Amino acid sequence: MDGQSLPIVKLDASGHPVHPRKPPVDPATLVHREFLDGPFWQRIPAYKSVDEATFLDHRWQAKKSITQPKKLIEAVQDLVSEEFLADARAGFARAPMSVRVSPYLLSLVDWQNPYDDPIRRQFLPVRSHMLADHPKLDLDSLHEQADAPTEGLTHRYPDKVLFLALDTCPVYCRFCTRSYAVGINTEEVEKVSLKANRMRWDQAFAYIESRPEIEDVVISGGDVYQLRAEHLTDIGHRLLDIKHVRRMRFATKGPAVMPQKLLTDDAWVRALVEVVERGRRMCKEVVVHTHFTHPNEITAISKRAMDRLFQFGVIVRNQSVLQRGVNDSVAVMKHFIKKLSYMNVQPYYVYMHDLVKGAEDMRTTLAVALDLEKQIRGVTAGFNTPTFVVDAPGGGGKRDVHSFEHYNRETGVSVYRSPNVDPDAFYLYFDPIDQLPESGRARWADKAQHDGILEEAIAAARDGQR
Repeated sequence: MDGQSLPIVKLDASGHPVHPRKPPVDPATLVHREFLDGPFWQRIPAYKSVDEATFLDHRWQAKKSITQPKKLIEAVQDLVSEEFLADARAGFARAPMSVRVSPYLLSLVDWQNPYDDPIRRQFLPVRSHMLADHPKLDLDSLHEQADAPTEGLTHRYPDKVLFLALDTCPVYCRFCTRSYAVGINTEEVEKVSLKANRMRWDQAFAYIESRPEIEDVVISGGDVYQLRAEHLTDIGHRLLDIKHVRRMRFATKGPAVMPQKLLTDDAWVRALVEVVERGRRMCKEVVVHTHFTHPNEITAISKRAMDRLFQFGVIVRNQSVLQRGVNDSVAVMKHFIKKLSYMNVQPYYVYMHDLVKGAEDMRTTLAVALDLEKQIRGVTAGFNTPTFVVDAPGGGGKRDVHSFEHYNRETGVSVYRSPNVDPDAFYLYFDPIDQLPESGRARWADKAQHDGILEEAIAAARDGQR
């Protein structure tokens, strides 16, 4: 056949084709189906006598959440060394983010090895791991306030807005990109106030109503978990009443850090489901976007909470952040997305860590993300495979990590274009300096070279040098 060889087909003794079969996997490798269960929280001395009904009560979780560094340290002082406690005290003194940690999260940390624990790294800073902020860091690195036509509303993409309903969360993450507003003032940062306020909300709704091109609204904060049930209902129905709004996303880290609310706060769940169901009747999409980051955050309580939403027909998608020492390995990321998929949470995005003040030790390089994306693709169905993105500093929006115009691995500068935001602009992302080769670190150590590093990267992007 024109020089082309035919495929080889193996035949059995009767002359029938033998179809190859993939060998079965070892059941021991299906660890994503295993969920931490039982009274694991009783390992913490403060919760040793807490029964399951109490631990599952969202009101108890909220009331017992720790909001002062001193109280947090006291809660674990019998579990860790004095060296670690001193390190944590010094870390909190330098942290730009407020403190709030739920009993649930505190119970999931491996206090036998707190320095390496992926959950501790996200919520409890230690001074010995902190690095100097990147010289190109901006407190509002995504320029959300610069794109705000009204207070707490960001309009960047033509058909989408981000509505920041409030400025509090059930827990506070070290890596929060909105540390300019979320939580109370710290020694490092004086916050912008975005309190839950109907007058401010009405201004946002009026703007959305006045712009017929807006079809997509993300309701975030802070965290919608902190909204009262009646507020959730009011916001949801007000947006559904706007004819051109077709899609709504309630954004919350709550399911990852306090899943108890979805099991015991029936009024809040009913409010959410009511908005989702009304949206479905109107042929409008209302979903939940949550924020799990590591498989250790996902327990039997998490699965019960996600099962409840699934039974009510609520679609849940996940947006994670790529973090050094947390989820930046192939093994962890594969386990993570399989575990999310198993409990019907769709892995949607994995973000490059934003340039966040006080969290440089949590960032990793674009090269790591590029390799991870290649390694995990094909491990499960495509719709359960996350897209790795850069939320381009300066307001460029979300760009696929592979879509850079130029990436210099020596200086760690990657350049992106965002035609639907600003077709003429170049948006630059920066790898953490400590992860660069020695020559790159030396260049950044010389402030006189900083402008030249940026100019070189933009010039290379103009020339199409990837």
